[in-house]
Amino acid sequence: MESKPLDPKGKLYLIPTRLGDDVPLEVLPISIKKVLEQVNHYIVENEKPARRFIKKVSPSKSQRSLIIHSVNKYTDASEIPNYLTPCLNGQSIGLLSDAGCPGIADPGAEVVRLAHEKGIQVTPLVGPSSILLAMMSSGMNGQNFCFNGYLPIDKSERKSTIKSLEKNSLEKNQAQLFIETPYRNDKMLADLIAILNPNTRLCIASDITLTTEYIVTKTIEEWKNTATDLHKKPTIFIIQRDY
Repeated sequence: MESKPLDPKGKLYLIPTRLGDDVPLEVLPISIKKVLEQVNHYIVENEKPARRFIKKVSPSKSQRSLIIHSVNKYTDASEIPNYLTPCLNGQSIGLLSDAGCPGIADPGAEVVRLAHEKGIQVTPLVGPSSILLAMMSSGMNGQNFCFNGYLPIDKSERKSTIKSLEKNSLEKNQAQLFIETPYRNDKMLADLIAILNPNTRLCIASDITLTTEYIVTKTIEEWKNTATDLHKKPTIFIIQRDY
């Protein structure tokens, strides 16, 4: 007897979202709308913003049809593998971050790792990444850069880390990117001005893709004389010391 072929697995679509409250299809390609209209299973960072995003991009899609699981700091890690079961049964899943690209500075990376282990095809879609957009517009070394996530909160550890990043930048000719919790941005800027060499370049990239977008690169010496309000604005910091 001829055996029937197994049903193919569904795909895991990595779906970028907006970086702020701008018009979705001004910063997102139409391919994202097409995938949202086809997929009903989602793994997201947080359910409410995910539902709001899907409704904004595809208003006619039934919210009742959506099956949503959240992956964040409150999620039991042992449950995550079960979220991929629809893919094993031939149904595709969309992975969404709260903002930007899933899997980049985002807990969705664990979902992607599991998908590879289970032989599920991972399909990334084009969309805005604040890290890459900031790097593109910084004027720093796009051939060699490192994203460092959040820096330590402890004052002495933070100072040591900042000095280490500056040293790496000089020795490796490497741009160093990092982020901060938005309500601590102004304190971060003050620390950078106090700790870094006056000739070190600093790019501040805030509210990327929004009408309030602010992307400026200056030396630390120049930043000392620049009034800047970064409070509660999503921001990427990039430093590079050339000499």
